[in-house]
Amino acid sequence: MQKNYYVAGGVIILLLGGLFFFGSSSKSTENDSGNALTPVSSFSHPHGIGVDIADAKKVYIATHEGLFLLSEDKDLFRIGKNKDDLMGFSPHPTEASTFFSSGHSTYGGNIGFQKTVNGGITWKKISDGLGGPVDFHSMTVSQANPNIIYGFFGGKLERSLDGGLSWEYVKGAVAPISLSSDTKNENVLYASTQNGVQISKDKGDSWQSMSSQLAGGAVSVFVLDPLSTYALTFSEKLGGMGKSSDGGTTWQKVEETFGGEAIFYLSFSKSQVGTIYALTNRNSVYKSINSGDSWTKIR
Repeated sequence: MQKNYYVAGGVIILLLGGLFFFGSSSKSTENDSGNALTPVSSFSHPHGIGVDIADAKKVYIATHEGLFLLSEDKDLFRIGKNKDDLMGFSPHPTEASTFFSSGHSTYGGNIGFQKTVNGGITWKKISDGLGGPVDFHSMTVSQANPNIIYGFFGGKLERSLDGGLSWEYVKGAVAPISLSSDTKNENVLYASTQNGVQISKDKGDSWQSMSSQLAGGAVSVFVLDPLSTYALTFSEKLGGMGKSSDGGTTWQKVEETFGGEAIFYLSFSKSQVGTIYALTNRNSVYKSINSGDSWTKIR
């Protein structure tokens, strides 16, 4: 049965069999480092995923109610006591315990741009961003240079070149559903949009379509494998998951096993070649160990 995927207003709407699935304050800093990991049975409203850079069986999931750890593909834990809505989430490319986030505070208002250096147990606000405190729904940290950070807020894309201390607006116009960076070139940025994947080769100051195969349809996510030349995407034009072996120019449909769910987030392992985790609009977690050719539901 052919599956059709649609995106509206930055939120994917999955149409299948007539069913629709939609998928700042300093007080938000957690000072009590006790009870760092609390076993839980589930999470909801995910906003991001990241594989630990040193251990492929440790997966971090940012949600509407804080940060969670999925260990050994089965054990789920809440990290710390912080329950802020982490709308934007990006792991540091080389430091395993460092993450960046943005979103809404449980105390009210927006978080701004914040950072943790102890795996999410405590967070510290770095800055308000422009027009903030910001609430970056789309955010990414450059894989090639972690001092370069991008966030989308108030209809504008902001850029920091100093680790989030100060911000400027990019010159180019883009409306990202999600953002990702090139793994080697710090000048290259990707935006998954309602009109395919857009690529910028000058840190967001100008944009062009990356692939004619994806143009004209919504894309929820685009991610490059840091250990190879592969890329994965979830695209309306492809009818679901696609894989590219040339960095994103040409694509082949993956024979997916997602049960009609839409993929919102993808994260490649940097320590185990071919290992990828995918997070869906219905809180399911899938895993591939062969560079995305096949998938197994683990949660």
